Amino acid sequence: MPTATTPTSTPWIAIGELARRSGVAASALRFYEEQGLLTSHRSASGRRQFARSDLRRVAFVRAAQTVGLSLDQIRAALATLPDSRTPTPADWNRLSKAWRPILDQRIAEMTRLRDQLDACIGCGCLSLAKCALFNPGDSAARHGPGPRYWLGNAPGK
Repeated sequence: MPTATTPTSTPWIAIGELARRSGVAASALRFYEEQGLLTSHRSASGRRQFARSDLRRVAFVRAAQTVGLSLDQIRAALATLPDSRTPTPADWNRLSKAWRPILDQRIAEMTRLRDQLDACIGCGCLSLAKCALFNPGDSAARHGPGPRYWLGNAPGK
């Protein structure tokens, strides 16, 4: 039977404890709260406390950030959970499937970068017409903003 000193006796944990157990700085937890990713409760003394289940919610946020999702994407995913509850394994499965196309696109972009990086930096000046990053005379602008050759548009077309 839990006692008053047993860690599981209360559904609330202080921000310092959440920071220690999650490995996320208290300042980051406050930022997550400001961004609507976490919700705290104030103790009688006015200290910020979080639900124990927020340990799993923070792990979810960190995992999503690790794969490169923005806070907006993470917030949108968390908003799909009823009553702002912590994601379950089924939720994670559903959400991760929805993120797969985003991750596949990023993997393709990173692969293209890796495969072209030695050619575009190898010249040392970034000014050769063949350089995938350089856009002489802004000729690639018709394809859109950014490093168009690097993104897959062919030079001179």
